[in-house]
Amino acid sequence: MEASKNIVAQQLQKIINDDSLDNLIPEILDYFKELSLSKNQYFVETGEVCSYFCFVESGILQHAVSVSGEEKTTYLALKNSCTSSLKSFLQQTPSPKSIKALSACKLWIITIDDFKYLMKYNNAFHQFYYNLVEQQIFLIDDYRIDLLTLTPEERYKKLLVNEPKLLQEVPLHYLASFLGISTRHMSRIRKNIN
Repeated sequence: MEASKNIVAQQLQKIINDDSLDNLIPEILDYFKELSLSKNQYFVETGEVCSYFCFVESGILQHAVSVSGEEKTTYLALKNSCTSSLKSFLQQTPSPKSIKALSACKLWIITIDDFKYLMKYNNAFHQFYYNLVEQQIFLIDDYRIDLLTLTPEERYKKLLVNEPKLLQEVPLHYLASFLGISTRHMSRIRKNIN
């Protein structure tokens, strides 16, 4: 467990990116608790209130919505990332999406009360959250631009370059959904590129 907390501490330091706040990180770690999910177990289901914000130590969490009865992947939270159904978590309202483990996951979770406490009283956590949200906005912006400006083949090639481990760790139909491509078209693209 201590080795795991060191991994969380390293990621916090990396995201905070301010050595003067390092002394506040141990307090943050005290509030995170370990949670294991089995493959296909839900972190939150659509319509439930999301209870936790988490750091993914290992495994993959799939964010998905149902569109006309078909599951669409909106995001994949990988190792060393943070995730939640954020609006549901912060506002304590029903989640519009589900978050499910695509593989066995080891997570570090924090409750809303502890999250709010740290945001108010721990400058390092406040800086961590600010920097994390800023990074996510950049990623969302890039993703939306890619959907509008790149062909499916170009999006796949970009994924090959930027996230090659996704192609080994995530089943094809989840990747296709995430890239906005049908599974059949994704198979053709992979054949043509490989």
